[in-house]
Amino acid sequence: MKSFSLLSLILIITLSSCSTVRVASDYDRQTNFNGYKSYAFFKPGIDKAEISDLDKKRILRAIEADMAAKGFTKSENPDVLVSIFTKTKENVNVYQNNFGFGWGWGYGWGWNPWFWNNGFNTVSRTTEGTLYIDLIDASKRELIWQGMGTAALTTKVERKQEKMNQIVSAILEKYPPELK
Repeated sequence: MKSFSLLSLILIITLSSCSTVRVASDYDRQTNFNGYKSYAFFKPGIDKAEISDLDKKRILRAIEADMAAKGFTKSENPDVLVSIFTKTKENVNVYQNNFGFGWGWGYGWGWNPWFWNNGFNTVSRTTEGTLYIDLIDASKRELIWQGMGTAALTTKVERKQEKMNQIVSAILEKYPPELK
């Protein structure tokens, strides 16, 4: 029973650590970001993203909400073009539990040759996705800012929009960059 509760604790910690979004951003240091107030989606770039159309819609909805919160307006004549691309990879984790019944572990004290190495392994698979959001100066057609967020993805349909919102918000929190 002791090993089961330890395994449960490890699993809870692992799953809760998967809910975080790791983010990074890069930008053109020569750019004055204060002049950008309107945006439009860059359809050729978005069309190339290798995800389902439903996930694209979820991402674009999340971007629209965050851009509006930052004071941007969607426009036919934008200052900035927004593009996305994605990458995914599957992570396989094997957790080895060597808390068997032999070698002093389990029932009582001492060595018991009949119960040696009675531990068990747990295998978990998660799909990790990376979303890149590019902001392109519309007049110059030059990349001015790029944000990237990596997180474990969910397969539950009812949680997908929430997860996309979380990832996009974490990425766009880095915009505009803190100029130093």
